[in-house]
Amino acid sequence: MKEFENSAYFWQKVDTLYSSGDFKLVNKKGSAHKAYPSLTYPCDFGYVETLSSDTDSPMEVFRSRKSDTVDAIVICADIIDKRFEVKALVGLNEDECQEVLHFLNCTDYQKSVLLRRGKEIPAWSETE
Repeated sequence: MKEFENSAYFWQKVDTLYSSGDFKLVNKKGSAHKAYPSLTYPCDFGYVETLSSDTDSPMEVFRSRKSDTVDAIVICADIIDKRFEVKALVGLNEDECQEVLHFLNCTDYQKSVLLRRGKEIPAWSETE
């Protein structure tokens, strides 16, 4: 079994979701985390505000540079909040991606994995 089945069509939809709203900064790079003040944000963190944000959860984003392309997503398993969270990584270089992973994995209550963007178009992703 493959570790991750990638699809360029999936990433097109992620880009559309990201570019369909406005990025709202919540925590600037270097600012302290509210619950864990010894942790600082490795890059800007915020969310994408869309028209449907009042009923849906907004897309959370770690962003280094302004970009229209989501380079990767992070899936977090949080045992305190008892939920999965998905965060988009936008405009980050490899070192910044690693800093975000370290930031999100530094407690025993939340662990995260990174899914990098791919260009593959597997047969199962085609619509009829």
